[in-house]
Amino acid sequence: MLTVEKLKAFGANTAEGVARCVNNEAFYLRMVSKAMSDANYGKLEAAIHVGAKAPAFEAAHALKGVLGNLSLTPILEPVMEITELLRSRADANANYEAILERILMKKRELDLLAQ
Repeated sequence: MLTVEKLKAFGANTAEGVARCVNNEAFYLRMVSKAMSDANYGKLEAAIHVGAKAPAFEAAHALKGVLGNLSLTPILEPVMEITELLRSRADANANYEAILERILMKKRELDLLAQ
């Protein structure tokens, strides 16, 4: 079961996230649960694997907004990194796959906290 304490131990800025959710912890936890199942993780992964930068940017940018509002910093940081690389249309030297793996690893960690 996901709790504010588990999220804080994960590295989320729960005080900031809860404040954005009108200081309602239950609402915050519901929003975090929804963010965990956001379809944009799959869209980002699929787009990165085929080299489709525009759809990857759209998915990453959407995740950046959701994760930023909830202050889920451990996932937000690599999402911000990949978003900015995609925004600038960084060349093939950018290691999108490695950043994607960091995003997915942190998401798996968060998924485990929710069990």
